[in-house]
Amino acid sequence: MRFAISLLVFICVASLIGTVLPQNQAPNAYIDQFGPFWYTLFDQFSIWHIYNSPWFLVIMAFLVVSTSLCVLRNAPKMIRDMRSFREYVRGSSLKAFHHKVEVHSALAPDAAVEAVGTLLRSQGFRYRVRVDGDSRMVAAKKGAANRLGYIFAHVAIVVICVGGLLDSELPVRVQTWLFDKQPVVGNMLISEVPESGRLSAYNPSFRANMLIPDGKQSSVGIIPSGPGVLLQPLPFSLRLNKFHIDYYENGQPSDFRSDVTVTDRATGESFDRTIQVNEPLHYRGLTVYQSSFDDGGSALQLRAWPLKGQGAEPVAVTGTVGTESQLPQGLGGETVDYTDLRLINVENLGDGEGPQPANVIEHVAAVTGSAARPRNKDLRNVGPSVQYRLIGADGQAHEFSQYMLPVALDGFPLFLLGVRDTPAQPWRYLRIPADAQGQMDEFMHLRAALADPALREQAARAFAERNAPAGEQRDLMFQAARGALTTFEREGFNGIIAAAPEGEREKILNFAVPMIQLSLAELRDLMRARQGLPALGGLPADTAQREQQWLGLAVLALAMLPDYPAPVALQLSGFDHVQASVFQVARSPGKTTVYLGCLFLVLGVFSMFYIRERRVWVWVRPSGAGSAWLAAMTTQRRTLDFNHEFERLRDALRTLGGRHDV
Repeated sequence: MRFAISLLVFICVASLIGTVLPQNQAPNAYIDQFGPFWYTLFDQFSIWHIYNSPWFLVIMAFLVVSTSLCVLRNAPKMIRDMRSFREYVRGSSLKAFHHKVEVHSALAPDAAVEAVGTLLRSQGFRYRVRVDGDSRMVAAKKGAANRLGYIFAHVAIVVICVGGLLDSELPVRVQTWLFDKQPVVGNMLISEVPESGRLSAYNPSFRANMLIPDGKQSSVGIIPSGPGVLLQPLPFSLRLNKFHIDYYENGQPSDFRSDVTVTDRATGESFDRTIQVNEPLHYRGLTVYQSSFDDGGSALQLRAWPLKGQGAEPVAVTGTVGTESQLPQGLGGETVDYTDLRLINVENLGDGEGPQPANVIEHVAAVTGSAARPRNKDLRNVGPSVQYRLIGADGQAHEFSQYMLPVALDGFPLFLLGVRDTPAQPWRYLRIPADAQGQMDEFMHLRAALADPALREQAARAFAERNAPAGEQRDLMFQAARGALTTFEREGFNGIIAAAPEGEREKILNFAVPMIQLSLAELRDLMRARQGLPALGGLPADTAQREQQWLGLAVLALAMLPDYPAPVALQLSGFDHVQASVFQVARSPGKTTVYLGCLFLVLGVFSMFYIRERRVWVWVRPSGAGSAWLAAMTTQRRTLDFNHEFERLRDALRTLGGRHDV
């Protein structure tokens, strides 16, 4: 009993964690919430998918076996005890009972037995009489169904756990073990998937996902399994006619639904239905839920900005979400895998510090269910974003995420170029300031000018002429500025720090940073002169302040640029959006099993708490011309109600006998 209760408590705690903590999310969502250390620790216990973790399934299975053996061992004894009247109790042993009464009656023993039996029957007791010489033992009972409560409660635990196991991943895992099913890894057409990657159409229990773009249809679900997926054929096909989505005023999704056509593959019959959150489709023993939404293969138009060399003009490239393409050789020739297009990105852009760059994408409002109306008035839709992977010739890949529009951080519009090595890592951001036209053109031209040795030399000379008198001091200033710009272009501030003696790094950095910023201001004027644009001197105060702020942010971006692991940045310039709906298709026989277990549990709890077993023994023996009665009453729990019931029985026996002894 203690062991079973311990297992139940453990399962309850685990279920509480699985209820409070969102399950089956992307790893980076948990890393942001708990941090890398705790994520690594918690990941050892698989709390991100706790209901399908091996240890949880083992505990459930062990509890089923343990409780089943307990029921098989004790239920027969309980049933025999329920049916038994225990009429072979010795009369003399009744004197040891706490609740007892002795009565002397003028009735003969046989007449007394008849009268006592009638009295007990009137109070709801069933009884049996045992004749022992000239004595009679009347054994009565009621409330024996109390024992059924223990049986029902234990059976309920078994049935509910079996239902949970049926609806877990265990049936799919058993098929992979017994029938040598191999998860499909990598991109592959459905028609190319071998039989080893397909589950049976008669799979008794599964939960599969379906992603269907607008105007497309599918009859196959996808079940994640280990490092890959397994295909689950369905008895019908779903065609997405139209996906609908509604938004709140701030751009956060409030509701979404799908208009679909269902076609039975066996009969060819079709019908239309709308599937939305909390209103699933039930058909052919399957339930189709509206799970979420995703991109269905949108066409992208992008500007590829070179981040190396003296080239400053972007190259127009196109791509499709979910496919790969090759960049031109002049831009590095890397393979681009376009992974996602998000039209809505809701961020907290209230007063104060604003969102931190490391969190700006991860706080995107993801709707996977019925969304509560957001109450944060500072939430804003900051526009579309694109995510892609760059894969080099050596197979090394990095993931990138960039907004189409600049995001106002600390009061200044910035283009955020996010990068991470794996989905388990948080985003790192390169922050590029937007120019007066709201574009990144001026920054990219400044970057290209910094890569030009001739322009660097002219800028260093202009800086020296403006800040040092003619002669040797000006030459030294020129040499220092030119060297600082060259090192800064290649390695950022890290190169300057690394080249300085350890004890003088702070001093040199305090001198180098203003020198680089002023030299970049000269470089910017040279760049604008080449483009036929006016110099920035003599501007109004407010404009000059903005340009000074732009330059400071540009210096920080250029300092981080050597650590940006890509020779090119892709800026989203346009798209033709294709929406896709994500459905979850489930066959869950365990649901009915759990309902049955809940019924058993209700019956068991009701029987244990509201049905009390009471037993009465009346020993009737001759006494002179009449008879002497010794009656005793017992129950499993002595309560106030039981005491009152005994008092009523005692008074009735005394009245029936006519004479009594206390």
